[in-house]
Amino acid sequence: MDRVVEMKNITKIFPGTVANDNVNFELFRGETHVLLGENGAGKTTLMNVLYGLYQPEKGEIFVNGTEHKISNPNDAIKLGIGMVHQHFMLVDNFTVVENMILGIEPKIGLKINMKKAIQDVKELADKYGFNIEPNAVIHDISVGQQQKVEILKALYRGADVLILDEPTAVLTPQEIDELGVIIDNLKKEGKSVILITHKLKEVMKMSDRVTIIRRGKVTGTVNTKETNIDKLAELMVGRKVNLTVDKEESVPGKDMLVIEDLKVKDSRGVSVVKGVNLTVHAGEIVGIAGVDGNGQSEFIEAITGLMKPESGKITLDGKDIFNKTPREISDSGIGYVPEDRHKRGLILNFSLFENSILGLYHKLPFSKGIVMRYNEIKKHSRKLIDEFDVRTPSENVTAASLSGGNQQKLIVAREISKNPNLLIAAQPTRGLDVGAIEYIHKRIVEERDKKKAVLLVSLELDEILALSDKIAVMYDGNIVDILDAKHADEKKLGILMAGGSIKSDREVSDGE
Repeated sequence: MDRVVEMKNITKIFPGTVANDNVNFELFRGETHVLLGENGAGKTTLMNVLYGLYQPEKGEIFVNGTEHKISNPNDAIKLGIGMVHQHFMLVDNFTVVENMILGIEPKIGLKINMKKAIQDVKELADKYGFNIEPNAVIHDISVGQQQKVEILKALYRGADVLILDEPTAVLTPQEIDELGVIIDNLKKEGKSVILITHKLKEVMKMSDRVTIIRRGKVTGTVNTKETNIDKLAELMVGRKVNLTVDKEESVPGKDMLVIEDLKVKDSRGVSVVKGVNLTVHAGEIVGIAGVDGNGQSEFIEAITGLMKPESGKITLDGKDIFNKTPREISDSGIGYVPEDRHKRGLILNFSLFENSILGLYHKLPFSKGIVMRYNEIKKHSRKLIDEFDVRTPSENVTAASLSGGNQQKLIVAREISKNPNLLIAAQPTRGLDVGAIEYIHKRIVEERDKKKAVLLVSLELDEILALSDKIAVMYDGNIVDILDAKHADEKKLGILMAGGSIKSDREVSDGE
């Protein structure tokens, strides 16, 4: 077969870490090739080398049979290589078309030919089956739509090789199916796709071949048709992985979180949470299921004090926390794993030890008055790093230097270490590999078994079904139904998430 990309003996070293150790990788024309590995295994680093963001210490890169030195992303783009990063690189207050043409604007004289740009974008979107409005502003469209803009942006610049870094981490099940269709359309055009992912179901569904990287080294390349999920999981983490969640029947205790008629408006004054009622008991996990953009984010941010609710009532263990400050709410016994780790979970240019005490820095043993006790802080961060297997050279490096999955592990470790009465976990395993997911799931169930209340928000229906004792489905700012997890399945949840009704099958209705 025709090799489009060949990487030979690539070695990339960061201080204290060999990220890629003599890695060999090849990509054929018209194939989807998955790079699979644990968090921090070196997958994204390898692709950043191919895209010119990093320079390797040694190794060669061949594109279409010719060796090239790729010094920066412009070199990669000229060679027909495009990359869609895990955290999108879009200008929020620009339109779709303005983002697409940025830096390569079509012109009439000195003026931008916006009419031609819009026409070009429409033609490209229609060709690949993207339903996108060129004049929509980026911050007004869904995450799934933003990803399509990133893909179109790369295609607009002439990409024949498309690198997608964790492309399904923020997508709904429907959007993941749409992405699969897009990838098939790209392959039919003779384009090649590299997927960096942890999601084994999607690996099996979307890929032709899989290369597994463990701790910076390639452990093998397999044809997808000749493997299965269990084998891939074992190759990835080096041991058998339990892909199901072991948990006893829940024994709910007292009302821990009680929400009554909660209403929230967004920054534009639009009602996004429309009178929600929900109770979470001690010793139970309540999952919130829903298509992204149906009010889940605003609902959680209103509980945690990050958004001001319009009206309603919120009590935690009998104490009123409605409209309190984020610190007051946190101090009242809430641990919060936010859905956006960069925006809400970490200060990226702070060290790991500083990030490990966010929300705790004003308490003993980490500070006494205005004096910070750094020995205690570092001891605490080393304990979290060790317990949650955060892959890092030390606690002194910045959060920005960790892979996305290891950043997520640090946040989950910090919030569970607060020993909260209520743990709110929004997308807690986003970007994590199967080994880390197994561990985080176990820890969430342990919190429940310690008689803590857990409110879980996830776009992963598998995760909601596996962890929850009760499942509340949000649609258009309302909780439309609450099901006992024992009687729920993907089909029932899918109907409710789309605004349908399954009243005849309803098993549990408390909380409405």
